[in-house]
Amino acid sequence: MNALPPLGWLGILRLGLVQTSLGAIVVLTTAALNRVMVVEHALPATLPGVLVALHYAVQMLRPRLGHGSDQGGRRTPWIIGGMAVLGLGGVLAAVATAWMGTALVPGIALAVLAFLLVGIGVGAAGTSLLVLLAARVAPARRPAAASLVWIMMIAGFVITTAISGRLLDPYSGPRLVAVAAGVSVIAFLLALLAVAGIEGPSPARRDADRATQAPFMVALKQVWAEPEARQFTIFVFVSMLAYSAQDLILEPFAGTVFGMTLGETTRLSSMQHGGVLVGMIVIAIVGSLSGGRIAVLRAWAVGGCLAAAALLATLAGAGMAGIGFPIREAFFALGVANGAFAAAAIASMMQLVSRGRDGREGVRMGMFGAAQAIAFGAGGLAGTVVLDVGRLVTGSAGGGYVTVFVADGLLFLASALLAARIGRPATEKSRDYASINSRDARLANGD
Repeated sequence: MNALPPLGWLGILRLGLVQTSLGAIVVLTTAALNRVMVVEHALPATLPGVLVALHYAVQMLRPRLGHGSDQGGRRTPWIIGGMAVLGLGGVLAAVATAWMGTALVPGIALAVLAFLLVGIGVGAAGTSLLVLLAARVAPARRPAAASLVWIMMIAGFVITTAISGRLLDPYSGPRLVAVAAGVSVIAFLLALLAVAGIEGPSPARRDADRATQAPFMVALKQVWAEPEARQFTIFVFVSMLAYSAQDLILEPFAGTVFGMTLGETTRLSSMQHGGVLVGMIVIAIVGSLSGGRIAVLRAWAVGGCLAAAALLATLAGAGMAGIGFPIREAFFALGVANGAFAAAAIASMMQLVSRGRDGREGVRMGMFGAAQAIAFGAGGLAGTVVLDVGRLVTGSAGGGYVTVFVADGLLFLASALLAARIGRPATEKSRDYASINSRDARLANGD
């Protein structure tokens, strides 16, 4: 695979279509089915919340799934297999949701299985996709490729919600299942066409390649022992915890403190997401112009985290400023900061995935992805818990939002400190990787 020329923009777009397909199925299970459970079936909001958290929790398997692709030496089968499992999970989740209207307990039981499949499918396809992208894209293009793939996933969210929203009216169980099945089949076929032939022929494998064929726990311990990989994993977890903790807070904050209507807060949220896209585009341009240098990406990750912390501190004092506070501009700026640091982190992830012991790229990317998934699953819950605790302690809704914004800002400050260590000169132990890889190669050749 390394002998093949790096992918051009058309090849990068093709792999981005896999992320679009993945996003299309995921958003249907986390958004539309959530709405049906709460509104049409009048079930507690905790139920879809637990199911979504379950799909994040099972992504702890990402390192194991990545290890499987390391052992096989190919990523395409894991992408296709993961998309198949994801599509099956999406259809079963729709069946389960429709079933809850007439048989609640069996419907919930099927939903648990379905969301587990969704999480496994995302983990298998997403991990191998990013490893393949990092392997086939030239280092100078990786920042732009990382931003493009993320943007294409968001595009999958937008397109799916726009089309399925129209097809689901008026609601009925069979209609829900039909729409979910249609989205899943189209997404799978699109992903299948996107990866066809893009990985090239199978690389030459050595039967005695002990490094690649090591047991999973051995491989995981080896990767965790790498200072660079371990530090970056911790950064991903803390920063994505801070990122996701805002999700369920910002719109209610605007409605409670500034008295905005539902439509106004929805437009405000759209403005923030627009800022995220702007931040990602900036990183794509700056990262490409810098040749994908890790020092440049590190600086933008630190800057994005610091800017987000400052903006959250500003929002904490927004209530005292009153109606004259520039809430729209603040939300947009927060989105830009979030998009910049997130895109810089993803681009850094692609640069770092091959730095360390050979034959561990899938495990390494899986470890990064698992940290992100766990943080996303915990972040929304953590934000709402801190908000409720803040309300109790301060005795006011405004005080609750101040508490959660300050706590989230502190998380971003911690993230900035961790980001400052991304790609720094290796320790003595990590400088030994070259000799370790050389030794593994000699063992594999029987020397």
